[in-house]
Amino acid sequence: MSTLVGLDLTGRRVVVVGAGAVGTRRARRLIEDGARVVLVDPSPSDDARRMASHGDVEVVERGVAASDVDGAWLVVTATADPALNAEVAQWCLEGRTWCVNASDGRGGTARVAASSTHGDLTVGVVSVGDPDPRRVSTVHDALAAHVESGAVDLRRRRKRRGRVVLVGSGPGDPGLVPVAGLEALATADVVVTDRLGATALLDRLPADVEIVNVGKSPTNHPVPQSEINAILVDRALQGLTVVRFKGGDPYVFGRGGEEVHACRQAGVEVTVVPGITSAFSVPALAGIPVTQRGVATSVHVASGHVGADAAALAALAAGSTVVFLMGVAALPGICVAALEQGVAPDLPVAMIEQGSTATERVTRATVGTAGDVVRQAGVRAPAIIVMGRVAAQGFLDDPVCATTGVADDD
Repeated sequence: MSTLVGLDLTGRRVVVVGAGAVGTRRARRLIEDGARVVLVDPSPSDDARRMASHGDVEVVERGVAASDVDGAWLVVTATADPALNAEVAQWCLEGRTWCVNASDGRGGTARVAASSTHGDLTVGVVSVGDPDPRRVSTVHDALAAHVESGAVDLRRRRKRRGRVVLVGSGPGDPGLVPVAGLEALATADVVVTDRLGATALLDRLPADVEIVNVGKSPTNHPVPQSEINAILVDRALQGLTVVRFKGGDPYVFGRGGEEVHACRQAGVEVTVVPGITSAFSVPALAGIPVTQRGVATSVHVASGHVGADAAALAALAAGSTVVFLMGVAALPGICVAALEQGVAPDLPVAMIEQGSTATERVTRATVGTAGDVVRQAGVRAPAIIVMGRVAAQGFLDDPVCATTGVADDD
C-alpha cells in the first residue's frame, strides 16, 4: 500500500513528469512502495540519472506526451511549469488515471498525504480544502508521535491469523526500546516476557492483555525453552497476536533463533524487532567504548556462564575487547584461564550491574584481582563484564584516546 497516496502500487506503473528535486523526491517514496517508476523530463537532474543507473527508475529524456500516461496507475506532475502540469492532469482526467498535481493541490484527482507506517497501519493526513502542507505535517507528526509512543491500543478488532513478534527490549531502560517494539507491544493480545529488559512498559498495557512471565535467573529456570516455544505457538494458533518481549536483542544469547524455528515449524507467522544488545549498550552507558581506534580494533562477545572458551581466551590474548554476558559466577575461573593463556594480570576488567537502570553499579578490577573483587564487592547478576584496555577507569580521559598514531582512513 502506497504511503504517498494510499493506493496499492506494488509492481504497477507510475509516471512522474519532471525529474527535478520535487519529482525525484516523489519518485523515491513511490519506489519504497514498490511501484515501477518512470521519470519523464527533457533535462533530468543528476540525481535522477543516478537513480536510473542503479536500476531504481526508468528515465525518459524528452518532453512529456499524452501517450506517456496511457497504462499508468498514477501520474505525478512535478515540473516547474504550472500550465504543463495542468495539461498533464487534464490528460489523466480524460483517461481516468489518478493524478497528483504538485503545483496545484486542487488541480489533480489525488493528493499527497503526510504519512508514516506503523507496522501494518499507515497514518496519513490530507487537506480537503485549500492545500496547506505545513498544517498537514504538523497534525500528522503529532498523531504519529502518539502512535509511536505505544500509548494507542493497536490490537486487531477483527479475527485474523495469529502471529508472533519477537521484540528486543534492550538493557532495561524503556527509553531504549525501538519504536517498532513499542508499536508491536501495543498490538499484543498476549505478552510472553523475560525477567530482564524494559518490563516496566508492561504496566501500560490494557488489563485484558495476557502476560505470561517465563523469566529465568542464573539458578532458576522455571519454564523450559520447549515450553516457551509451545506457549508462543499455542496462542498464535488461537488467532492471537503474541509478543515475545525479550531483554537485549533476541538473537544475541536470547534463544530467539529457537523460538523463530518453532514458530516456522508450526506454520505460524513470525517476525523480529531487533533490540539494543546489552553487550554494547551497557558498557557505552557506563562510559566504556568496546572498540577504540588504535587500542581495541575488535570485540568478542561470549556467554560467560559456560566459563572461558578458547575463542574468548584467544581474543583476549590478541588484544581484543571481550564482553562476557551471564558471567558473574564463572568470572574467577575465567580469570584463571586467562592468566594461564598469558593475558597480562593488570589488564582492566569492569563489571557493570543493572546496566541502564537507576541502580547501575560499576566495579573495577584487573584480570589478576577480579576473582577476589567480584566476591568482596558482592557483584550480582545481571551484570556485563568487560575485559580489555578500554575497561580501565578514566579510559576516555586518557590522551591515548585522542592520539592513537593511526591514520584517519584506517
